[in-house]
Amino acid sequence: MDVTQATAAAIVAAITTRRVRVRDVIAATLARIEAIDPRVNAFTDVTAGRALARAEALDARLSAGESLGPLAGVPFAVKNLIDIAGLPTRAGSRINRERAPATRDGVIAARLEASGAILVGGLNMGEYAYDFTGENVHDGASRNPRGLDHMSGGSSGGSGAAVAAGLVPLALGSDTNGSIRVPSAFCGAFGLKPTYGRLTRAGSFPFVGSLDHLGPIARSVLDLALAYDAMQGPDMADPATTRRAPELTAGRVEAGIDGLRIAVAGGYFARGGEPEAFAAVETIAAALGATRRVEVFEAARARTAAYVITAAEGAGLHLERLRQRAGDFDPDVRDRLIAGAMIPAVWVERAQKFRRVFRERVLDLFGDVDVILAPATPCRAPKSGQKTMVLDGVTMPTRPNIGLFTQPISFIGLPVVAVPVWLDAGLPLGVQIIAAPWREEIALRVARYLEREGVVEAPVAAL
Repeated sequence: MDVTQATAAAIVAAITTRRVRVRDVIAATLARIEAIDPRVNAFTDVTAGRALARAEALDARLSAGESLGPLAGVPFAVKNLIDIAGLPTRAGSRINRERAPATRDGVIAARLEASGAILVGGLNMGEYAYDFTGENVHDGASRNPRGLDHMSGGSSGGSGAAVAAGLVPLALGSDTNGSIRVPSAFCGAFGLKPTYGRLTRAGSFPFVGSLDHLGPIARSVLDLALAYDAMQGPDMADPATTRRAPELTAGRVEAGIDGLRIAVAGGYFARGGEPEAFAAVETIAAALGATRRVEVFEAARARTAAYVITAAEGAGLHLERLRQRAGDFDPDVRDRLIAGAMIPAVWVERAQKFRRVFRERVLDLFGDVDVILAPATPCRAPKSGQKTMVLDGVTMPTRPNIGLFTQPISFIGLPVVAVPVWLDAGLPLGVQIIAAPWREEIALRVARYLEREGVVEAPVAAL
């Protein structure tokens, strides 16, 4: 068994049936990272000693007849804004490297390890998560394994690249305006942005508190569900975390789509992108038999309001750093944060008021449908360093406009599974499977149906 090509579920099966030792899985993982990552630049930190020691401990427990948990021996890595004990939490920045090392792992990383998984390192990301490209001026760009001269997407670019390159079967990222869904689309992986408040963010470096989500990226839908289930649960350390009991999904992903009402988002979500982005949605719609179209009320305004809130909240978090150490920021990030600091308070107030109205109108749609399909990005992954792109005949800046179709959705915290679509031999595209709040299991069921039917897949990139 080549564990570097295997899904998390396949690794668990091999370990629990004693066909492979945990130590062998981790040794193979570390060897692949050493061999492949210099070309991909997904990792910023590799915790080899810690991972091997944990692997040996798990092998000993297995020999003693103990159960290791639903993620037994699965290697995973985390975006470097999630705490790793013994390391400073970088959040992709130069300034944060001077922080004291974290004294414990971030809560969701700890929950994965409690389920038997093994942390093997931290992953590259856009500075302070204010990025859609995967390009970091301090650590270098994380490269897209599907085409090394293309963007991996951001800000969880290292997470998407690590999974697509077969460095780990499972990675954690964050999504404020699209930062799990964009790398999943560009790198050809599955990504889950849960409902806002479903997973705790305790032990992670924030960007925009009212928009930040954490979630997994993987090469199979079942792996997404296994990771998501392991990370659920209330946590008083993050006041935004729901007190709802965990609603497990892994045992339900095979339930199929019978009875589900599936629609395609029209209007705003059907214009402004490359034809391939919409062709990917139509491919998914045809496979699901979805013919209904719905209009998402004022989606363009929602994106604008999300920008206002992101810029203002993000700037508020970094004001002191901007005053004292502006030269240590990525200039693109610095300038957007400075602009955010100058946004009038009345604009932010109006954006928040509109947010409530927008949420109510979108939730009304879910009275008639269970799932809405939309593009994840307006294009395939641009070339690394590409500053402008042409969308719908208009030349516009690349970096902010990659999130054209993700921002209105995260603006109101809806759960989304991003699935990779391969229209031809070129780079993949992504489609968002959007569900009502707390209905992750529906989005995962639809994604798994598509995976089972061979409509979507996330193979390891041929590097």
